[in-house]
Amino acid sequence: MAVMTTNRFHPARFLVSASRLDQAPTDRGAEVAFAGRSNAGKSSALNAITGQKALARISKTPGRTQLINFFTIDPERRLVDLPGYGYARVSVAVKERWQRELARYLERRKSLKGLILLMDIRHMFKNTDRQLLEWGWHAGLPMHILLTKADKLGAGAARSACQQCERHLQALNPEASVQLFSALKHTGVEAVRAQLEDWLNFEQPD
Repeated sequence: MAVMTTNRFHPARFLVSASRLDQAPTDRGAEVAFAGRSNAGKSSALNAITGQKALARISKTPGRTQLINFFTIDPERRLVDLPGYGYARVSVAVKERWQRELARYLERRKSLKGLILLMDIRHMFKNTDRQLLEWGWHAGLPMHILLTKADKLGAGAARSACQQCERHLQALNPEASVQLFSALKHTGVEAVRAQLEDWLNFEQPD
């Protein structure tokens, strides 16, 4: 008989968008942030993890997430969608402002318990990805990588890419973990939910 699992992230609801750190919710409880290039599939991943179709807006134009978006799971737990990087067609000044606010959030947010980094499995380790991984290692922030769009490769090629990623991490952030993920096929959804439950300190069922 199959064991039914409860999706603890399904209750997630939009809380607030912040263009500056001082507009963020009160810095208490626990939250996990999602970061990645604008075309890495953050919105699709958040929707798959929460089991909702439109919690995070999916745009055909990458780079539309220009704010830090907070989603509340319960009064003490949140998921955070960070602005995508590397693609958005905006001015240099706007990109620099995003970078400053992103740095402030990552460096100062005490309730931040972990960072999910999304990388398209076909385009891994762009410069900003590397910078985030190295920063996370030096800052002591737990990081977990989703190799998104894994359905675009065959099973063998996807496993090989994951192994290649693990080798690269030894030099960038040896404590970061990595997994295959596909929002379309729901590959790896339960695995990332388990990681989030651990970071957000959900009690495990008996």
